[in-house]
Amino acid sequence: MTATEDPDMILLGRVSGLFGVKGWIKVHSDTEPRDNILNYSPWYLRRQDGWQIYEVIAGRLHGKGVVVQLANCPDRDTAAELIGSTIAIHRDQLPAAPEDEYYWSDLRGLKVTTTQGVELGRVVNLMETGANDVLVVREAGEQGRERLIPYIWQQVIHEVDLENGQLTVDWDPEF
Repeated sequence: MTATEDPDMILLGRVSGLFGVKGWIKVHSDTEPRDNILNYSPWYLRRQDGWQIYEVIAGRLHGKGVVVQLANCPDRDTAAELIGSTIAIHRDQLPAAPEDEYYWSDLRGLKVTTTQGVELGRVVNLMETGANDVLVVREAGEQGRERLIPYIWQQVIHEVDLENGQLTVDWDPEF
């Protein structure tokens, strides 16, 4: 999931194509597992004129993707207009995260500081790897240095303070 200009919207994927002639769409889902995107309704699709709301009527896994039928999308022509649209939900549609767990969207934008007080930048993205998730931290400015910091609780990540927008890490600022 990527950040939007609206902090109340959480991006879940995008409309990637058409499926059949009855208005079904193919969806690229950024949720894990990918069919978790079907757990949310309504969806908000970003179109040229802003966010538009769509109820999910039906959906299922299909091959390596997900196919979905939306309300007010009765045919292939109507569905074709949605291709490329970003799919989002309102933040309040997410279940509360368990204690000491965070949604990636909560971590984006946090200021990252070492345990010695050295500011490393802000979290601009996260990546999933086989071993652990990785924070992408960028210093301020267009040419700001980018660091990849493993999200390993207690070993590297010492504190996440959402209220103050701060993440404290045990990390060498030269690395």
